[in-house]
Amino acid sequence: MTRSRPFSEPLKQPEFLFDRNLGKSVPAKLTELGWCIHLIAEEFPDDAQDIPDEEWIAYGLQRGWHPLCKDGRIKTRAHERQPLVEESGVLFYLDNQQLPIAEMVRRIHVSQAEIYQSASRKGPAAYAIGSDGIRKTWP
Repeated sequence: MTRSRPFSEPLKQPEFLFDRNLGKSVPAKLTELGWCIHLIAEEFPDDAQDIPDEEWIAYGLQRGWHPLCKDGRIKTRAHERQPLVEESGVLFYLDNQQLPIAEMVRRIHVSQAEIYQSASRKGPAAYAIGSDGIRKTWP
């Protein structure tokens, strides 16, 4: 006799809060590809120029959004990663800050399944998005 799997609802598509350092083209192109993205510039005045990293990260995590940026150094600064600890959050960042827009979009989008799976887990955690997928870099 085979056991049937209990019915489970599909995972909700994760939402992301993109830091301004990713520009506007990267999130626009990913939105066209079906990603659910919120821009830091739409959530804070003056393009969030005066908003500390820990504040925008906490803001997004409190809404269930996963922060995505180019600054992997955030994971090394205790005060900036504190919201990840407090909210059991997951942060994603590109492992190279010098990429052209098309390559940033490609790296993020080809890693979509891995990113979505990691986003569904509880943190705290930080993941680098590289040319060959993602890897956990903290803790």
